[in-house]
Amino acid sequence: MADVKEPEPRFGIMRKAAGTRDGDNGDKGFTLLELIIAITLVATIILIVAGAIRLGYRSADSGERKIENLERFRASLTIINAQIQSGAPLTYEQDGAKRVYFEGSRDYMRVATNYSIWTGRRGYVLVTYKVQFEENGTVTMYATESTIGTTGIRQTRLLRNLDQIFFEYFSRDSTDEAGEWLNQWTDDLKTPEKVRIWLVSGRRQIMLVIPMRAEGTEIDGIGDSSDDSSDDSSDDNPDDLLDDRVIR
Repeated sequence: MADVKEPEPRFGIMRKAAGTRDGDNGDKGFTLLELIIAITLVATIILIVAGAIRLGYRSADSGERKIENLERFRASLTIINAQIQSGAPLTYEQDGAKRVYFEGSRDYMRVATNYSIWTGRRGYVLVTYKVQFEENGTVTMYATESTIGTTGIRQTRLLRNLDQIFFEYFSRDSTDEAGEWLNQWTDDLKTPEKVRIWLVSGRRQIMLVIPMRAEGTEIDGIGDSSDDSSDDSSDDNPDDLLDDRVIR
């Protein structure tokens, strides 16, 4: 009977993995190159996520600033509209003649009104709007208030970061049906029928036409005319009073 030989194991099946030792199961760890690649990928992902979070915070902060500026702009226009519409040709006596508390030029206007930024409707105040150029090339409108017969002055900033702000005044005689817009108001006996304010920022222009509802009447003022600009005192901090007293 022929001897039956058992099949020999194929080469390599029973052979130990190259480079292994007795008791070693043959598993390999991460190489240095693999560790460097993994760390680089993790660091890149962290940087991308951190950048996205930072961009999100910056976008949110920018959006909040835009909303705040729009709210301030709207509140400022509301105040200007209310003060001019509440204006009255309050008169004072100078050199034996009555004159109206109203002055107007392209970058300056003073009017008597019964609407105050600080106190609301509590008697007549003199409000002055003045446009000033800033160092960055933009213009700012400041509002200054003083109670008639007193020397105290309060000031706040209404509009800022605009390219142009200027006033125009509508005049119409009884014989002139059309009327005309003037850059300078020179009539000491009456107030204009309407005031037009131009706000320019780049290519955008806003035109605000405000009627003076008390036009054509006269109210005797208290005391005589005084130059409020000679008193630079202020009851409050002159910067950003609108933030504290109107918007918030």
